[in-house]
Amino acid sequence: MRLLERMRKEWFMVGIVLAIAGAKLEPSVGVNGGPLKPEITVSYIAVATIFFNSGLSLKTEELTSALVHIKLHLFIQIFTLAFFPAAIWLFLQLLSITPINEWLLKGLQTVGCMPPPVSSAVILTKAVGGNEAAAIFNSAFGSFLGIVITPLLLLLFLGSSSSVPFTSIFSQLFMTVVVPLIIGQIVRRYIKDWLERKKPPFGAISSSVLLMIIYTTFCDTFSNPNIDLDKFSLILILFIIFSIQLSFMLLTFIFSTRNNSGFTPADTVAIIFCSTHKSLTLGIPMLKIVFAGHEHLSLISVPLLIYHPVQILLGSVLVPTIKSWMVSRQKY
Repeated sequence: MRLLERMRKEWFMVGIVLAIAGAKLEPSVGVNGGPLKPEITVSYIAVATIFFNSGLSLKTEELTSALVHIKLHLFIQIFTLAFFPAAIWLFLQLLSITPINEWLLKGLQTVGCMPPPVSSAVILTKAVGGNEAAAIFNSAFGSFLGIVITPLLLLLFLGSSSSVPFTSIFSQLFMTVVVPLIIGQIVRRYIKDWLERKKPPFGAISSSVLLMIIYTTFCDTFSNPNIDLDKFSLILILFIIFSIQLSFMLLTFIFSTRNNSGFTPADTVAIIFCSTHKSLTLGIPMLKIVFAGHEHLSLISVPLLIYHPVQILLGSVLVPTIKSWMVSRQKY
């Protein structure tokens, strides 16, 4: 099962590259008003499909056992949705004096505002042998919180597209995010046994729809002759993202292993992954809504597209090291 998950993630990375390459070759197909009609198929149908799919797949009935670890949940959610975006904002005040593309820097801020992912943090926590129940709870609960908090954070730190009023943003978020998610959870209650037996490919469905959203986003970019992305900025952003990811993993490790922290080694593993991972599946659709019609939307999306594979790569590489640390601490 873990091998299949890894293969799916690798194919998804290839899919992102192919989607961007396809948008570069023929941007007219996916622009607003083009044959794909993304203003309808993406803005409403695709986004609603992703969140309905999330509602069907979220095993909220398994979360009750993790509810008692309130201190652990508070640490993860505050770090993810408060400390992370605030720290990135302060860091960007320094980076603003550099020649790095300003829209890529704004994209870094959007990464900080994102909720935790539903899958990758849980998979890596399980691979290490950490507190899987806590990882499941915080990934699911963070996703629900993110539906409300992430758009507010984006509007607070970045503002929105001038063509989309605040009320319109939240009405669309409600109809395409909240309603499908709730409907998915309701449907799950009636077909839970069938879902457990058949195990539908939720990840593959969401990934396919997400690739369509990425494709149409970059079609808008490549059809706009005024947008120019320099390679220097892109390389620096890649280096910065690696540095941020490693620094925050180290920071959560230090905080959660203090003598008076009250966290077990298994808790620390869940904290490291859940506090520092960010959701691409929820993030891209939200950016599409909050920055609808923005000519630099694709550039704003680039850091999140980079952060996603980086968190999986670094997490996978560090699994043996974190696991050996956890085992030694548990023996101690």
